[in-house]
Amino acid sequence: MIYVATVHYKSDKWIDVQLAYLRRNLREPFRVVSCLEDIPEEHEQKFYKVVPAVGAHAGKLNLLAAEILAEAEPDDLIMFLDGDAFPIADPMPFVHRSLETSVLVAVRRDENGGDPQPHPCFCVIRVGDWRRLCGDWSPGHYWFNSKNWRISDPGGNLLATLQRESEPWTPLLRSNTTNLNPVSFGVYGSIVYHHGAGFRMAEIRGVIMNQPERLKAIEQIPILRYPVRKITNLRIKSWKKMQIEMNHRIGDDIFTQIKEDPNFSRTLDDKVAEVS
Repeated sequence: MIYVATVHYKSDKWIDVQLAYLRRNLREPFRVVSCLEDIPEEHEQKFYKVVPAVGAHAGKLNLLAAEILAEAEPDDLIMFLDGDAFPIADPMPFVHRSLETSVLVAVRRDENGGDPQPHPCFCVIRVGDWRRLCGDWSPGHYWFNSKNWRISDPGGNLLATLQRESEPWTPLLRSNTTNLNPVSFGVYGSIVYHHGAGFRMAEIRGVIMNQPERLKAIEQIPILRYPVRKITNLRIKSWKKMQIEMNHRIGDDIFTQIKEDPNFSRTLDDKVAEVS
């Protein structure tokens, strides 16, 4: 049995979409367990089980895992999925091959400043291994990204545990042949789609990471007189706002395609198998 653990936050727009793509692409028995925060109650009947939403995103994922562990068998699988992520092809052949030689398979977002940790937008692990490792999606463990920023994000503590226990894991990497955004609208391994920031403003770190080098350099010059720095900062804020608004427009267009065309992802990754 596959237990899908997913969180939906203050919007129900992704619920039917995610469930439809799961039914279309998962060829093995599965049950969906979810946290629904500020979501109309009528959606609860669509899930195998709904867990009360408590804490931040990582905490919700940990609660979902605990609920699954209470009833699942050790050889059952937990598939963690962000609410705006779903399989676009059958992921299980790749998952089963990966779990023969590693403890888990998960998205690794190298494109997000070289993030090294398993990302919960898609991660599959055996129930027994999650219990044995005392799995934890919380941030806490830090690393330095490609810009030498000290970062911790969900999956940080899980990465630390894997390193401490010398447990190998299989990263699923971005496979886009067309990138409408460096971080959002990602296809991974030609089997999983992650919209990115589906429940909040466009990813600010992703926007800042891709801010033009000239603007970033000017922003860091402390000796510029105040009027010059003020004008420069206004330009930077305007650029960031423009990027976020553009991200939203692209996201809205893709969301329409997602609902209307099950093969929408082939425009992003031409290696994705067509589905009927």
